[in-house]
Amino acid sequence: MQARSRLILLGAFTLAVGLIVFFPARVAYHWFAPPSVKISGIQGSVWNGSAREGSARGVYFRDLRWQVRPLQFLSGKFGVAIKANPVPGFLEGNVAIGFGGTLIVTDLVGSLSLESLRQAIGVPGLSGNLSVRLEHLRLENGLPVIAVGNMQVADLVAPIVHRASIGGYKVDFLAQEVGIVASIEDTDGVVDLAGSLRLSDDRHYVFTALLAAKANTPEEIRQQLHFLGSANEHGQYELRLEGQL
Repeated sequence: MQARSRLILLGAFTLAVGLIVFFPARVAYHWFAPPSVKISGIQGSVWNGSAREGSARGVYFRDLRWQVRPLQFLSGKFGVAIKANPVPGFLEGNVAIGFGGTLIVTDLVGSLSLESLRQAIGVPGLSGNLSVRLEHLRLENGLPVIAVGNMQVADLVAPIVHRASIGGYKVDFLAQEVGIVASIEDTDGVVDLAGSLRLSDDRHYVFTALLAAKANTPEEIRQQLHFLGSANEHGQYELRLEGQL
């Protein structure tokens, strides 16, 4: 009887391990995915799998692949290495979910169009080519609280500023223990721009910048610069935006 009981326990244990290790990703998606996430062509397990295409918050992607990083469990996080192809572009990096819903993204690299992010960002008519290289990004309650790395956008079109392209710009996120600190400058923008952004953990932000017209600055934008007040001795206008997210 004891031998039989041990065999039953061993069989039950083996079955449980098998269900965990090979649990179908398709079943997990139907059970747990929020309504805003749509995925099709799912293959593999929750530990190592792929999907043909999907969308989340209005962002469409193809060829999604994931692989769980079990060692992350030792630090109390659920970690996953992911690769995906937004249309057009690509993204790959590591995502870890900690206690309390904290989201940590590391070694994120990618390239995508701002058009594909219009619905998520909520800026009509926005377009351009975005490249991302983030060493570390931490979000709490959906708000970024730590960021290290950089982002660049080329051929930026923001209809609220100008109907045509206003050039390229770069954002460098600097290492901080808490809060976001970033420097912002133009790379080939139609205005000379040098600024900084601070976002504290209480959702308060401050953006300051100095802007100056260039030889190729459109007349419409030159007129907008005058609304910022008087230029300094270098022909620069000061811009300050402050508020709460």
